[in-house]
Amino acid sequence: MIKSYNRINFHSHTFCVWHEVSFVEIESFTINYKSKSGSQYIFTPKGVYRISNHWGRVADCHWRLIPLATFKNQNNTVAYANWEDFYSNDDTSKLFYIKVNTATKEVNFYHKQSLTNEELVVLRNAKETAKTIRIIKEVFTETDWAKYLKFDDLEELRKDVILKLILTNKSFLEIKKAYLD
Repeated sequence: MIKSYNRINFHSHTFCVWHEVSFVEIESFTINYKSKSGSQYIFTPKGVYRISNHWGRVADCHWRLIPLATFKNQNNTVAYANWEDFYSNDDTSKLFYIKVNTATKEVNFYHKQSLTNEELVVLRNAKETAKTIRIIKEVFTETDWAKYLKFDDLEELRKDVILKLILTNKSFLEIKKAYLD
């Protein structure tokens, strides 16, 4: 059963991708709620605006911010999410999958409820997802991990290793072992 979220329950054990908007967008609104940590909320029938200087792990939630420009933590930002953008979240269930843009070297995670039918993914819990993302970022930016591997083109190796990290449950070590011979 898919849970429906609203102003009463959106802040309890949820995952959400918020989209930054301009402060101009909320000029005519009044703040409906201010949290103990200083975040402010404006509720609408379709969703919620959040004004805050902290994103990511928020209490028992995973709230990711898609910024308009480069995000700097500790700066107040206003973002919006529709009620249907909230999904159930816990640390042990396999709820997340990873997407990578190899051209921009961006890696992010998404909730399984946002999947479209044609996508092939491996689901992981929050800890496994965070670990895999750290490894993918290392593959993108470092070269030491490939030191003893046999390959012709480092960029092609990176793409292949990242694809295997995303689409299999193999460990990084298992994936690298395939390139030793």
